[in-house]
Amino acid sequence: MSWGLAGAFAAAIAYGAATVLQAVGARSTVRSAGPDARLLLRLLKSVPYVVGLCLDGVGFALSLAALRSQPLFIVQAIVSSSLAVTALLAVLMLHARLKLLEWFAIGLVTAGLTMLALSARDEPGSSVSFAGRLALFLGVVVVGVLAAAVARVREGSSNDAWALGCLAGLMYGAGGVGARVLTDPKSLGGLVTDPALWAMAFAGILGLLLFAMALQRGRVTVVTSTTVVTQTLAPAALGITLLHDRPAHGRTVLAAVGFGVTVLGSVLLARHGEAPAAVDAKADDDVGELVA
Repeated sequence: MSWGLAGAFAAAIAYGAATVLQAVGARSTVRSAGPDARLLLRLLKSVPYVVGLCLDGVGFALSLAALRSQPLFIVQAIVSSSLAVTALLAVLMLHARLKLLEWFAIGLVTAGLTMLALSARDEPGSSVSFAGRLALFLGVVVVGVLAAAVARVREGSSNDAWALGCLAGLMYGAGGVGARVLTDPKSLGGLVTDPALWAMAFAGILGLLLFAMALQRGRVTVVTSTTVVTQTLAPAALGITLLHDRPAHGRTVLAAVGFGVTVLGSVLLARHGEAPAAVDAKADDDVGELVA
């Protein structure tokens, strides 16, 4: 296994643990009516959320390193498997009980990841023009404008959380694309002026805000499944069609099946995008002890 692939698996573990902690923090915070920086400030007062945010940072750094040598469709699928990690941690840390279907889903994720690992090959980041990287940044800005409009949808709308989850997924996916197309800088000035870097930064912040808002407004199965599917399929399709990402020679079918099985298993585990309802009442106490 290459270091890039190992980094992707480590990122999934970090993201899985972060999800449990962030969900507890988000549910204990006053809701926001729009994409408001004050929501993030309120979340930063929650210890579980801050610890989860730090783990998100670790996961992001690991996935960034992985994307420098692995195709988007492989890294994004592996990262989506973090829900299996979240489910297992919910059992160990929050005393959740998994249903038979969920154990089956964990088995699917494991099988899918094995196939992806076997089909992977080291592949340097793609060379994209400055105009292409600038278009990525502008796309992130457009999504931010759309998010502001969606957030003002009438309270209680059934499409509210679904739309916010999709937009959060697009932002997480855009961050992955930015990491893949980021040029190797010859100087600090070259790095700072690369639109891909700014696309990654803004997409990451906006993704965190949108996902927290979606968790506050809607059912976790709706929010998490739409986020996972969007953040996995959108960049994977972009990577295959425009960035020419490919699996190892002769293993295209294995990679396709592994990708599909991993995403399916992750979606079946969607309810573990936040702390299980059965343990929400005591989640703060349990997590507080864990991070103390």
